[in-house]
Amino acid sequence: MKKLLFLLMLLTPLTASAKKTIPVFITAGQSNTDGRIGNELLPDYIQQNKYKHCYWCYNSGGHSMDGKFELFWPRIANRNKPGRWAYDAVTYYWLEQSLKEDFYVIKESLGGTAIDLSCGSTNKMYWCASPEYLDTVAASDKGGKSLLKALCENIDLAIDKSLAKMKGSYEFKALLWHQGESDRHASKNYYDNLKAVIAYIRQHLVEKTGDRKYAQLPVILGGISHKSRGWTKGVEEAQKRLQAEDKNIYLVEVPNANMQKDNIHFDAEGGEILGRKVYNKLVDLRLAGKKAKRIPSLE
Repeated sequence: MKKLLFLLMLLTPLTASAKKTIPVFITAGQSNTDGRIGNELLPDYIQQNKYKHCYWCYNSGGHSMDGKFELFWPRIANRNKPGRWAYDAVTYYWLEQSLKEDFYVIKESLGGTAIDLSCGSTNKMYWCASPEYLDTVAASDKGGKSLLKALCENIDLAIDKSLAKMKGSYEFKALLWHQGESDRHASKNYYDNLKAVIAYIRQHLVEKTGDRKYAQLPVILGGISHKSRGWTKGVEEAQKRLQAEDKNIYLVEVPNANMQKDNIHFDAEGGEILGRKVYNKLVDLRLAGKKAKRIPSLE
């Protein structure tokens, strides 16, 4: 009997380790997701402590990390000034404090990009989920124009080359999305367009993993400041309608967040406010760890 108990004690840690779940987040959008705030303006607590548990696979337009992860530090695909951050850098920092274990981020972001094909979009790359459009284009990192295909193909690469090879199982926790400024000129279409994008990503995860729960993947929409020239009532109403109709879509509003001189990108305070509020939403949804607690929003 004593030998049996001893063997059980030895096996228990192995069983617990085998059942470990690796948290994965998807982040996507345009410039206020990509990052337009200089790294010298990162909050002091981030500059001092940096990151120890957040690993990311960053993709942007024609740039792809080919499914590989590296320890997170904010940067963008820009040769002249790569050291820039967005709201998500703040969210990841606080996730580190609550999760206290490694987690992974798959990010696809490119400034000035739209969903609607009638709107101007950087390098003519679009998030459009129209089947007719997707049938005619390749992923943006494969020489094509589809950011949505690039996101989903990079999710697949991240799974096949990295996540599936790790000890324990991986689980997609949420999609963090901030976009809509470039669609302000076709805001009447934004509800249908964003709904289609979300449905496409969810269905892709279901098909890739075989797990039906991803049909209800939580989606957190970052709001656009009313002080921004990129804000329109139509886009915000579309976001609110999606939130009202889908119990797993959540809008995090920041109507009073301050902008940089260009009046389109969050300043450091605005970026931190949104990052903290997105983290708090993850806490509310119990996606930030069992012992996670809300933090001050700064508003």
